[in-house]
Amino acid sequence: MTADPLAVHKEPTSSSEAARRAASLIVAGIEGTELTDQAREVLDLGVGGIILFSRNYRSRDQVGELIGALRSYAGRKLVVSVDHEGGVVQRFREGFTRIEPMRAIGERGDARLAFELGQTMGRELRAVGIDWNFAPVLDVDTNPENPIIGDRSFSREPSVVGEFGVALAEGLESEGVASCGKHFPGHGDTSQDSHLELPELPHSFERLRAVELPPFQRYAEAGLASIMTAHVLFRALDPEVPATMSRAALTSLLREELGFQGLIVSDDLEMKAIRDHYGAAEAAERSLLAGADAFLCCAPNGTIFKVYERLKAPSSEEFERRLSESSLRMAAFQAHWAP
Repeated sequence: MTADPLAVHKEPTSSSEAARRAASLIVAGIEGTELTDQAREVLDLGVGGIILFSRNYRSRDQVGELIGALRSYAGRKLVVSVDHEGGVVQRFREGFTRIEPMRAIGERGDARLAFELGQTMGRELRAVGIDWNFAPVLDVDTNPENPIIGDRSFSREPSVVGEFGVALAEGLESEGVASCGKHFPGHGDTSQDSHLELPELPHSFERLRAVELPPFQRYAEAGLASIMTAHVLFRALDPEVPATMSRAALTSLLREELGFQGLIVSDDLEMKAIRDHYGAAEAAERSLLAGADAFLCCAPNGTIFKVYERLKAPSSEEFERRLSESSLRMAAFQAHWAP
């Protein structure tokens, strides 16, 4: 991956260049199992990536043809991604190895198994054209009442989550598929689901350092590809906004203290934790300024275009600097991982 700090252009950015950069930071959802008019419209915008779901999948052959059609129509570097964690979060099932929940892997006590599982995932995903897998989950499952993480986590122990998460990520990347550690700085102790509401955690910073952060620290030290933000408000870290929009979380902590140099991608901006409090467009702007590089817009609707319109009109020199920096990081990510 390209090292920080990235070189940025000093000249004022033209409106067309700003529009190109803005579009390149969006990872968009599409409808259907073949190339549709909606997918063409999204690709015409110039998005940097596509995320696929079960709604886009019928079979291995079909999804491979869809990905080929997307790349051919785009005519440029395009990263194609999916949530393929295993357990309840596995978008492609028929024709793929059925993967156990990560808790079952962690309980076996052998990180080599996690590496080999990552290799299996990577081989199968790469064979159909997937470049980027939103796994592993690096959340530490410390709250039995957590409605969204549970057995998606390797363990209730930070050291196990870090060891097994990095092993799985390295297995994925050894087969040419970018990994994504999630959800920074940790979603494991919440009692709310950020798909439905904005979770808050009152933990001290000392607690975050002891429990939530070690797996992400280990992932950063391993030089792996990407980290996804959490739509969670950590009061000790930033009492005003969730981590997705927090400079304290994404720049001061993740970039500067943990030394992470890969791509930072937001969780889906359509989730209610964001939509009901900020709106996707505002959240994207604030997240970019906070330090994020790419933005998930998973629903095949007008949100993608609202985010694009917001990002293509830099409102300050700092916004323009961040737009340039993140577009360069996305371009480096595409060059490394996309065919």
